[in-house]
Amino acid sequence: MNIGGILAYLVSFVIMASIYAVFVLGLNVQWGYTGLFNIGIAGFFAVGAYTSALLTSPMPTGPLAQYVERIIGLDLPFGIGLVGAAFACGIIAFLIGFPTLRLREDYLAIATLGIAETIRLIFNNERWLANGPQGLVGLPQPLRGLVEPQNYNYVYLVIVLAIMALVYLAIEQGIRSPWGRVLRAIREDEISIWMSGRDIFGFKMQSLILGAMIMGIGGALYAHYVRAIQPSTFTPLFGTFIIWVMLMLGGSGNNKGAI
Repeated sequence: MNIGGILAYLVSFVIMASIYAVFVLGLNVQWGYTGLFNIGIAGFFAVGAYTSALLTSPMPTGPLAQYVERIIGLDLPFGIGLVGAAFACGIIAFLIGFPTLRLREDYLAIATLGIAETIRLIFNNERWLANGPQGLVGLPQPLRGLVEPQNYNYVYLVIVLAIMALVYLAIEQGIRSPWGRVLRAIREDEISIWMSGRDIFGFKMQSLILGAMIMGIGGALYAHYVRAIQPSTFTPLFGTFIIWVMLMLGGSGNNKGAI
């Protein structure tokens, strides 16, 4: 029995499971606590992944540079990539939510689904943005120089678990606050909250933006783990519906279950 191979597989599995747990925690904020029907997770997944990749990778050089097109390559630290991914997704969530959150909830589902597919097609067709269908490869990984390449997954496992734990703790604190109680009340009985004078639109917008920013962080973590991203990765099945299934199995409105 190859113990080393089994251990390496388990570490890789836990890394990917933890990255997806971050996505599910973001969806839980939107759907589990507020009742926002977001079926465009793949779009935030893609924006988070590409934003972090473009911010943290240098511009290509050498003989192969002519075959790789990208709008920017700033070679910034990993942490800046995570923050940039979160903010980019937050901005897109605001742009989606502003015209849709005042309407019936199914409009948000239609909008997010359409935006997600639009984002994927933009990255696929606009080669100047991020190398089109070929995507980006060789993405940098944080703290990679500390260990031998074959042992790096152990380092990345610690990074991913730490970020997942921070996201979980932040959401738990928020949900137990008066802000979180309003979100749960909106999910249960929106009319009663409206009659009490609360700004339902504002709270929904905050939930949509926060969940999207968490999804952007998940996209960045995924990009730096696999080190290669292409538009074909961010399909509805891989980027949206699996995450919905995970939340349904774990239990909506339950962060531990989401993980």
